[in-house]
This record gives sequence, C-alpha cells and structure tokens, in this order.
Amino acid sequence: MRKDHRPYWLKRLMLQFRSWRTRHFLLPQFDAVGREPEVMHPASVKVFGRNIRLGDFPHLISTPDNCIRFTAMGHRGGDAEITIGDYVLISPGVRISAGQSITIGDACMLAANVYISDSDWHGLYNRTRPFRCTEAVAIGNNVWIGDSAIICKGVTIGDNAVVGAGSIVTKDVPANAIVAGNPAREIKQINPRRRMITREALFADSFRQAHNLDELDKMLLTGNSLLGWLRSVVLPRRGD
Repeated sequence: MRKDHRPYWLKRLMLQFRSWRTRHFLLPQFDAVGREPEVMHPASVKVFGRNIRLGDFPHLISTPDNCIRFTAMGHRGGDAEITIGDYVLISPGVRISAGQSITIGDACMLAANVYISDSDWHGLYNRTRPFRCTEAVAIGNNVWIGDSAIICKGVTIGDNAVVGAGSIVTKDVPANAIVAGNPAREIKQINPRRRMITREALFADSFRQAHNLDELDKMLLTGNSLLGWLRSVVLPRRGD
C-alpha cells in the first residue's frame, strides 16, 4: 500500500488495542519494564526465561514475519540475565541470547537481524554438552549496531561505537570507534568533541511528541472512510 487508508478513529482504536495487548500479554513476561514502552507488534516479540529487563521508553519494531527474541537460559537451571537501558531501539529479527549476562546501555540502536550472544552454546570437542563456553557481553551507551551484525561472547563495546552491517565482533570495541568486517576491525574514529545527539533527545518531551504524531495522523488520514479502507483491503487497485 502506498498510503494508510484507515480512517483516523479506526487507527486510534487499533493503537489502543495494541497497547492493551502489550500491557496484558507481553510486558508481564519481563522482570521489569520502564516507562512508556512502544511495541509495534506485541505477538511477534518472544520472551524465554527470567531476569530480562527493559528500561524506559524502549521501542521494539517487531513484525509478524521477523520476530524479536529474548532468551535467558543459564547452565543447569542457573540464572542468566539480559538488562537493556533506556531509549533503546530494537528492530525486526533481533535475537539476544544470554547464558550468563548481556548488558546493553542507554540510547542504543540495534538494526534488523542483529544477533547478540554470550555463549557458544556447545563445546568444541563435546558438542552434546551445552553452556560450557560462556562469557558476559557488555554494550555501552549510544552504540549503533548495523544490520545482521553478530556480537560474540566476551565482547565489550564502548560508548558511541558503531558496528557496520554484517560485521562479526569477536573482540572488544573501544569507545567512539567504528568497526566493520569479519572479524570486525576498526576503520574510523568518531570525534568525541563533536556534539552527539542521541535517542534520548526524542523523548525530552514525550507528551508533546505524542501530540504532534497524533496531529500528523489527523492530517494524513483526513478524508479516509471505513468503506474506503475495506475496499482497499478486499479489492486493492493500482495507486492504493
């Protein structure tokens, strides 16, 4: 579809239902969730295990065909944990799997299909025995991880770092470094003296932002009707 054919009132109703579904079915699966979580498709966020925590203003862009997965599964029933900071963006297909501990700082951005794991999950010589090779992962604040990148066990990524798309990170990444490749290597440095605008800025006035988005919806959906939306669903035509 080229445009949203829903009337404004119908979109508001759908958003309210999505919010209710998120609160009642998804959020209770986490051990803690901060203020104002935004989940695009709550049924496609999969949570396995305990000690999984989200900070304030998390934004989960899940889709039915590309789920977001959080898994915390410790050795022999022991505890593993996933702790995610404030203002974090998590895109479709992201998988975060902890056998020990994965910590992600504030204002991080995880692009589609990123995989973060603190374990090899099987030994090199005894492949029937899981959880033998586990080492915590720590990701700093304002880290940007590109599409389909893999963050391996034992890695620490410093503040403001960028991981290029498709990279496989096997060693620590310093703060303000840009890395890329397989295995990932530093290719550039970010100037730490330049002003950095992070995702936190988007939520400085969350009420005003929500109001502006609502006004934009009213403008874009003006003239839409229920019959027009149903026609676009059942009998789509060129230009829809």
